[in-house]
Formats: sequence, structure tokens, C-alpha cells
Amino acid sequence: MLLGVISDTHGHAANTRRAVQMLESLGVEAVLHCGDIGSPDIVPLLSAWPTYYVFGNVDGGSQTVELRKAIERAGQTCLGRIGSLELGGVKIAVLHGDDGRLLDQTIAEGGHGLVCHGHTHVPRWEKIGQTMVLNPGALYRADPHTIAVVELPQLRAEIIAV
Repeated sequence: MLLGVISDTHGHAANTRRAVQMLESLGVEAVLHCGDIGSPDIVPLLSAWPTYYVFGNVDGGSQTVELRKAIERAGQTCLGRIGSLELGGVKIAVLHGDDGRLLDQTIAEGGHGLVCHGHTHVPRWEKIGQTMVLNPGALYRADPHTIAVVELPQLRAEIIAV
């Protein structure tokens, strides 16, 4: 299974459309959005796949309500601030990463084969203990804008500039 991972769209539809074109060309089967969605307008752009969202630090207040409604209208999955799911035979944790203690705790627990996060706008792919940790980078305030794809269950990943 090929999984697309994006983060930190911050409501920028043009950058997200470029990411969507890349994900389409690669043939991903599902997408994770690691938070800082930034606008309900981002959600329909990812409607071609089962997409799982978490909220980031810019997704708070009344924005959370609007984002949750947009995700539900699109038939997608809202995981709240942190979520756990299994795809392609791999248990995956998804969170934004703005709470560094929670991120470190999630990684250290070792209950997930893959932990995906955003927030720093810096790509990351490293093994910590038995857990692979992925930050796809960002589609806003990053140079270059990046996404990631992960082959499951093999846990082979590639960071891709879009």
C-alpha cells in the first residue's frame, strides 16, 4: 500500500493542489494530514482518497468546528488532536507535534510502527527504537514545499518536493 502524508497546508489551496497532483501521479491509496490544515477549503482537495486528519495549533477555536464539519461532509476521518489507526498492516500514530512532550511520549511508547507528525516544517525520516518517525515537511512556509509517501508494510519512505 502506498500512503501519502502531508502537513502544514495552512489553508494554501494552490500549494495543496500541487501536492494532490503529485499524489495522484504516484498512485497513493490513502492520505494522512498531520495538522495545521488552516481552512475547510483544503478538505475537498483531498477527496480522491480516504484521508485522515488531525488538528494542529492553527486549527483551534471556531476553526476546529468548521474543519470537523468539512471533514465529515467529505466523508473523511477526523482524528482530533491525535489518532491511531492501522493501514497496510502497520499501526500508525498521527499528531501535529506542537506538543513536544506528547510527540516524544508517543514515539517512546513503541506501540506504533510509524509515527507521523508535522509542525516544524522540516522533513524528518528516522528510526527511534523500533518506531519509524516521519515529518513530511510543509506545504507552506517551507523551501521547498514537501510531502512524503510511505510504502506499507515495508516502511520505505520518500520525501518529495512539490
